[in-house]
Amino acid sequence: MSSQPERSANHLTLALPKGRILEDAISLLSRAGLPITMPEASRALRHEFPGVTVLELRNQDVPVYVDLGVADAGIVGKDVLIESGRAVYEPVDLRFAPCHLSLIREVGASGPIHRVGTKYPHVARQYLAEKGIPAEIVKLNGNIELATLTGLADAVIDLVQTGGTLRANNLQEVDVLFYSSARLIVNRAALKLRRERLRPLIARLRELVREES
Repeated sequence: MSSQPERSANHLTLALPKGRILEDAISLLSRAGLPITMPEASRALRHEFPGVTVLELRNQDVPVYVDLGVADAGIVGKDVLIESGRAVYEPVDLRFAPCHLSLIREVGASGPIHRVGTKYPHVARQYLAEKGIPAEIVKLNGNIELATLTGLADAVIDLVQTGGTLRANNLQEVDVLFYSSARLIVNRAALKLRRERLRPLIARLRELVREES
């Protein structure tokens, strides 16, 4: 394992996800007082600001970097956080990027579920066990809904935002597993080591969320 450079107690390293959450995350953190801006389009994955380093990561990697202490804090969807199983502190529901995770089938499907396609195998396994459904779980990545349309799976477990994709493909939600939104997550050791930066940030984010709710 490569060694990490020494950082002052006032320096924060943040793990932020690429894609739809990044812009909202940067905007909110900036309003909370961090001197960061939206990175210019480039291949750079690490961005330096006064007293803050931003790591631009895949969604699924954000909880890993925070849990293992490479990043002090991060922002990630609750769905990704639950699937990761990482033991991080989750102090603030930021309430943007809302969606929900659902069991999805073709409209009118009523037969038994023998196979489920999903990007969330750990969540799916727990859900199916709770429901007493002894189905095989197939880990997929993009276009999860296609699994039901091609006969690969009898159902899928996937995120739903507007439901437009479901309607366009004659699919319907059978059950909602849980609702998700963007969350601030914090490394538990960093909460003590960098408390003078992290605790005011947490308090300010809570204020901003209350103001906007």
